[in-house]
Amino acid sequence: MASFLHRLGRWCANYPWRTIVTWVLIMAAAGGAAATLMKPLSNEFSIPGSRFEQVLGDLEEALPAAAGASGTVVFTSEEGFTDQEQAAVADLITQWQAIDGVTAATDPFETQAQLDGSADQIAEGREGLEQGRTDLEAGWEELAAGQQEIDNGWEQYEGGLAALEENRDALPPEMIADAEAQLAEAKTQLEAGQVELDAGREELEQGAAELTAGEQELALGERLAALSSGMQFVSDDGSVALSQLQFEAGGASLDPAVTQELQELGGQLDGTGVDIEYSQAIVQDISSVVGATEAIGIAVAAVVLLVMLGGLLAAGLPLLMAMVGVGVGVGGAMALTQFVDMNSATPALALMLGLAVGIDYSLFLINRHRTQLQQGMELKASIALATGTSGNAVVFAGLTVFIALAALVVTGIPFLGVMGLVAAGTVLVAVLLAITLTPALLSLMGTRILGRRRGAGEHAAAAPRDDRGWAAWVQKRPWLAVLGVLVAVGALAFPALDIRLGLPDGSSEPEDSTAYAAYDLTREHFGAGSNGPIIAVATMDEPVEDTEQALMTAQVELGEDLSHVPGAESVVPIGISDDRSTLVFQVVPEGGPADEVTVDLVHNLDSSAGQIGEANGAELGFTGQTVANIDISEQLGEALPLYLLVVVGLSLVLLLLVFRSLLVPLLATGGFLLSVAAAFGAVVAVYQWGFGSAFFGVHEPGPILSFLPILLIGVLFGLAMDYQVFLVSAMREAHVHGESAARAVVSGFNHSARVVTAAAIIMISVFGGFVFAHLAMVRPIGLGLAIGVLIDAFLVRMTLTPAVLSLMGEKAWYLPRWLDRILPEMDVEGAKLERSLGVDTYADADQETVSTR
Repeated sequence: MASFLHRLGRWCANYPWRTIVTWVLIMAAAGGAAATLMKPLSNEFSIPGSRFEQVLGDLEEALPAAAGASGTVVFTSEEGFTDQEQAAVADLITQWQAIDGVTAATDPFETQAQLDGSADQIAEGREGLEQGRTDLEAGWEELAAGQQEIDNGWEQYEGGLAALEENRDALPPEMIADAEAQLAEAKTQLEAGQVELDAGREELEQGAAELTAGEQELALGERLAALSSGMQFVSDDGSVALSQLQFEAGGASLDPAVTQELQELGGQLDGTGVDIEYSQAIVQDISSVVGATEAIGIAVAAVVLLVMLGGLLAAGLPLLMAMVGVGVGVGGAMALTQFVDMNSATPALALMLGLAVGIDYSLFLINRHRTQLQQGMELKASIALATGTSGNAVVFAGLTVFIALAALVVTGIPFLGVMGLVAAGTVLVAVLLAITLTPALLSLMGTRILGRRRGAGEHAAAAPRDDRGWAAWVQKRPWLAVLGVLVAVGALAFPALDIRLGLPDGSSEPEDSTAYAAYDLTREHFGAGSNGPIIAVATMDEPVEDTEQALMTAQVELGEDLSHVPGAESVVPIGISDDRSTLVFQVVPEGGPADEVTVDLVHNLDSSAGQIGEANGAELGFTGQTVANIDISEQLGEALPLYLLVVVGLSLVLLLLVFRSLLVPLLATGGFLLSVAAAFGAVVAVYQWGFGSAFFGVHEPGPILSFLPILLIGVLFGLAMDYQVFLVSAMREAHVHGESAARAVVSGFNHSARVVTAAAIIMISVFGGFVFAHLAMVRPIGLGLAIGVLIDAFLVRMTLTPAVLSLMGEKAWYLPRWLDRILPEMDVEGAKLERSLGVDTYADADQETVSTR
């Protein structure tokens, strides 16, 4: 590899304009592809085939209107809404309902009036039923009295008939005929009266049945009302109103054209006394992946480069390489959005890494080239050698980062795999630029790359004396260094024991944003759970009968069982499928979307689903953005150990090949784990505990971004291996050249420490600039990477590693002979190439010399 890179570097130095034109064409292609193919990014997180996705798919088939994305709009009026203001809101909502892509928009005042009216209707219904019961009882009393009269009449009839029979022989025929006629008329009247009484009895029985049915229906209505008690759409003081919007599109990301039209129409309320705030789903601005604050990190990097390289031209070259790499990498990523759904954090991560490694990789090669020029080497020979040596190390380091990021696909989580592959691609571009475009531009710059040090001569590159410098100080106090690093890292990592994972919601939005205002107003006036309701889907074993009472009974019984689950604030039926086999409910939690009580509620619902479903002849499932966020966070947490195992195993194998030692790979991997733990702890302390919240702009601490741990592990692994290679390989090379183990630690450290220090400061600056990024989701990633690099470079690689290697002495480089024979040779820094060219970096123990070949 070193020989190939040596030839490549010489070719690029000999034909600089061909190389430059090639990269210009590549940049133009990437930019053109991004401009023509780019699609909007999203803040949606999804895992195909997961439980909530399956439930959502079933819901889309059964009741599409309930499966679309939703958003919230909050209206406020300081003095309470006047009739004119309510009319203006109602008119706006009517216009929203007419937008193509909006399936429903609730009028808060009309809905609140219906809720309030339902209570009045129930009260009136109860009064009517009580009056009906009173009238029914009076009717039964009248019926009983009438029956008594009929019975008395029949007794009189029977008595008269008996008297007639008894005296028939003594009475004249005329009297008998009159008596019989009177008795017949009485019988007819009695029979007619009985028929009338029987009809009255039937009416009373029917009325009693209707009254019973009415009481049952009223009881169901009261139970339904009890389920949603406390639900409001207008606040108690009448100053805040809540409208819920339903959209055709599914998922968390809405069509920007639809949300833009919503907001444009909402502008008509300006000046009316009504303020309007939109929820995160409606106003999420992901049109830009970078803001102004990220430039601060680049400015710091520029200052570091200027101090180290001593000239504007030399300092600008690594920055130019980083910009070109980012342009190609991020441009290509944006073009891929035409074919792949991409999260908004994906190009931001690629930008972050592209800037950091683009500067550092180019810097390593430039530093080697400058050193060789100062020692008198011919220009193009120096470029070729720098490409074959430091360029070789850059390729190894870059491929390590590439593999670690590409390995994110093993998690089986698509959006995380895409994120890793895009970032890995950007790192690969940075490597290619370092070994091609950097040599080409170095050829054109000539000796101007030396800046103020031009002509410094051979002795300019003299290494620090072995008894001076940081490594020498550490070597004299190794136990103190080890203890100090462990205490510092342990203190910083301690908060990581309390890590809680989640995905961003409205509470993570900037404090001055409309999304946060909508979230906060909703929480304050309507309950935290209104910001993240859960959708419960009940698939019935048998369709519900086609009667209103049967539907209400099914809804009430299922709803009451769901409301009894700990953590549920209210339960509201929101739909039934056309075939009456699927019922849909909205479960409002007691806490917000990311609160622990809501996570517990989802778990409680899952554990109760079987029992509730069996009792009601249904199969229950749960979905919605809140459930999706919780499920995804838990699946990411479950994937973390496997990914960590892959990365640690990869680390041990690679380092064993590079350093041909048993201890060094173990030390390097253990140090990497310390860096990761410290990064986790810092992120938890700031974003979950709220430590330093005012400085970092964390107005509302909460759970940590669920995919951040895996990302930090992957990125920090690759960067940690960079520093390990550039520092410890120099120590190994010095030891191979005959230096004692102790002296090799110091001389190897002094050989590489300056450029590694500059590279680490640059990375920390670039990552630190993203701590105040435009995208809130990116901020904890920036902090975690900045702290991770800080700890890994300065405490682990430049303090702990020299201390432990000094304590171990020659044992640090021990490798069993049988293992040494079977391991392939990994000439990371091109030592064989140097020897083949007659160059010896470690010609003696005191000074680095390079022949002028």
